[in-house]
Amino acid sequence: MQFEVIAKCHTTRARVCRMKLAHGVTMLPTFMPVATQAAIKGLTPQQVESLGITLILNNTYHLNLRPGIKVLDEAGGAHKFQGWNRNLLTDSGGFQLVSLSKFTKITEDGALFASPFNGEPTMLTPEQSISIQHSIGADIIMQLDDVVSSLTVGPRVGEAMHRSVRWLDRCIEQHEKSGRKDKQNLFAIVQGGLDPALRDLCLDAMIERKDQVTGYAIGGLSGGEEKDVFWKIIKQCADRLPSDRPRYSMGVGFAEDLLVCVALGVDMADCVFPTRTARFGVALTFKGPLNLKLGKHTKSMDPIDKSCPCPTCASGMSRAVLHHIVTIETAGAHALTIHNLVFQARVMGGARDAILEGRFPEYLRSFFFDYFGDTGYPEWCVNALRSVGVDLMQGVDVPLVKGSGVRWEYSDAA
Repeated sequence: MQFEVIAKCHTTRARVCRMKLAHGVTMLPTFMPVATQAAIKGLTPQQVESLGITLILNNTYHLNLRPGIKVLDEAGGAHKFQGWNRNLLTDSGGFQLVSLSKFTKITEDGALFASPFNGEPTMLTPEQSISIQHSIGADIIMQLDDVVSSLTVGPRVGEAMHRSVRWLDRCIEQHEKSGRKDKQNLFAIVQGGLDPALRDLCLDAMIERKDQVTGYAIGGLSGGEEKDVFWKIIKQCADRLPSDRPRYSMGVGFAEDLLVCVALGVDMADCVFPTRTARFGVALTFKGPLNLKLGKHTKSMDPIDKSCPCPTCASGMSRAVLHHIVTIETAGAHALTIHNLVFQARVMGGARDAILEGRFPEYLRSFFFDYFGDTGYPEWCVNALRSVGVDLMQGVDVPLVKGSGVRWEYSDAA
């Protein structure tokens, strides 16, 4: 990896970076669409690449189960297997310790899974996770970590954090003896739940291993914790992680969350949200989400967003036809998936441009006013951005909203 900081915001901790990997350059900050099983649902790799996307995510656990390492080895890795020519990151399988917890038993050796497909037991150790990711051939590979729900409290959180450090050492050893360090880049994952003291202990240990890893992820969040706790953990980690390494916040996908994380110093994020919500008939826009299943779109000949360059909007595809086919015909889900991925790219591309041009605080104020001005600013976003010198409330008359403040259209009256 060649990693270079190109520009920094004069107010916040946001930055623009150039990350060159084996399959090309990815400019940061960026959002990574999730192709869990070697496909973004409904789109071909060529369609995804044509949208300007240069980095996607595959999942180690799922690809190990199906199609399996033998098939991936015969194909020459996941890039060739799925026909993807740009950069690829693989999650280690650690998240499945939470999402498939009823199928999982954790020991110091690793995680013993019962396959959700046939019940067959599978042991995933740190060494096996790295070896599987070597077969996948991802440009960025993640350590196997012991992940607990972000709402977990008590001794299990500290146990998982300390085990994640020990597992990182095993991942490093496996990676270093593989001879693939010049081709694949290992990221460490900071754990510690919602406990700042545990996070600091984990940061101490991870930073000590800086020369043996290429980047860092902030894990164990976006699991239902309060947003005012979420941003403080992100800030704590981003403030301490080395400036000459990429910083990746795992599982973040809402536009407001992305921009807060960027302002706090995060470079990369991923989430299934934009593609999954497309399949439920929701289009993401700079004025807030549009629920195209609602009757108020029945006769609208307008595109989702007249200013959007995505193929769905640029072709003039109307809200009316999308309302007619969404959740019924697969073409509707495909059209919304394309639009939502471009929306995410526009949010992050706009952030990069604003940082480069020295106007990132203004970009934040403009985005939040357009997105939340008619409903109220999420208080947690205001608090988070104030911590890095941006006051969203300055010069505007917008109410504050407690809680997550997530916008959603539930009825035609919305």
